[in-house]
Amino acid sequence: MITIIAAIARNRAIGFQNKLLYWLPNDLKRFKALTTGHTVVMGRKTFESLPKGALPNRRNVVLSSTAKDFPGCDVYPALDAALHSCRPDEDIYIIGGASVYRQAMQFADRLCLTEVDDTPAEADAFFPDYSDWQVVSAEKHAPDDRHAFPYAFVDYVRKKQ
Repeated sequence: MITIIAAIARNRAIGFQNKLLYWLPNDLKRFKALTTGHTVVMGRKTFESLPKGALPNRRNVVLSSTAKDFPGCDVYPALDAALHSCRPDEDIYIIGGASVYRQAMQFADRLCLTEVDDTPAEADAFFPDYSDWQVVSAEKHAPDDRHAFPYAFVDYVRKKQ
């Protein structure tokens, strides 16, 4: 199964200057719970933005045309090559950035989004349109001392044609 996972604002913004827009401890816990033990696929800039490099207890796959060495990662020049390297029973999580999300939409079975009820003042990276996907579950959360904005964990599948 191929799942795209992201935290997005109301306007589908996901980042600014190669940084996430939101620090959401509950989103990070969910991300870790969902992706641990599985494969995560990311672009080079996403990998370079990780504070400690390769994510532990996961197969890390980096997409890079420069074929640079990324410690603890498998490197492929394109998304289709990376996906072909995976076993049929492997759970794959696409974790960013914006161009990788755009490319992966055609292959994805599921979206696991954290939808933040906010529109940031500045953003330069956006999640692709997903209006043709259908909600299968949603868990809403109010702001608290660690989360400045209301947010929801929302899972989607493709709408039946």
